[in-house]
Amino acid sequence: MKILGIDSSGLVASAAILSDDTVVSEFTVNNKKTHSQTLLPMIEQVVKMAGIELEELDAIAVAAGPGSFTGLRIGSSTAKGMALALKKPILSIPTLEGLAYRLTPVTDELVCPLMDARRNQVYTGMYQYKEEGIEVVRQQEAVAIEELIEQVNALERPVVFLGDGVPVQKEALEANVTVPYRFAPAHLNRQSASAVAALGAVYYKEGKSEDARDHKPIYLRQSQAERERALRLKGEQA
Repeated sequence: MKILGIDSSGLVASAAILSDDTVVSEFTVNNKKTHSQTLLPMIEQVVKMAGIELEELDAIAVAAGPGSFTGLRIGSSTAKGMALALKKPILSIPTLEGLAYRLTPVTDELVCPLMDARRNQVYTGMYQYKEEGIEVVRQQEAVAIEELIEQVNALERPVVFLGDGVPVQKEALEANVTVPYRFAPAHLNRQSASAVAALGAVYYKEGKSEDARDHKPIYLRQSQAERERALRLKGEQA
């Protein structure tokens, strides 16, 4: 089984090729460059370095959201265009599941990824390992950091945090989390296309693929432009 993994849902841009149970190539950057400039060249490089032809792919796995609205659109449109051209299925991986899958296979702790959603909110969920896959303890959602901390404390289990929301909310976590906790190390604390591809392989075996024409990003909430428009229309009506 050969799967191309793509993640441009946040600050990180990443592409990887998984062949059976081996990551044969991966290209990941976290340097604030525009994903529209970097993603396609990265995909070209990982495919070239893997020594495979695009036609050999069985599926394309993409981090489908939540995350940056622009990043999600770039990743999803790239995956969709390639899948349509190659006549391959898409494996739509919830961003936070893909991020959590970096750790769930190697820890008994709850894994709690955090992505900065701004306005003192985070995109988050809670996950644990189960039979080569991942079990969702709490579905991904957008919540205030105070609400997340209440949820974590209520579960009364050790937890590991990761994601770009950690440095933003680290002070609040350190001050208010009452259960045993830790932060993932630098080499495991951000999105990775290899994790998306590996979880995609699990999805593929479980029959969770979709036709490229049906694929849509998972936004969870309105974009800033949509929120501002709604407020403006509400003001006009008033």
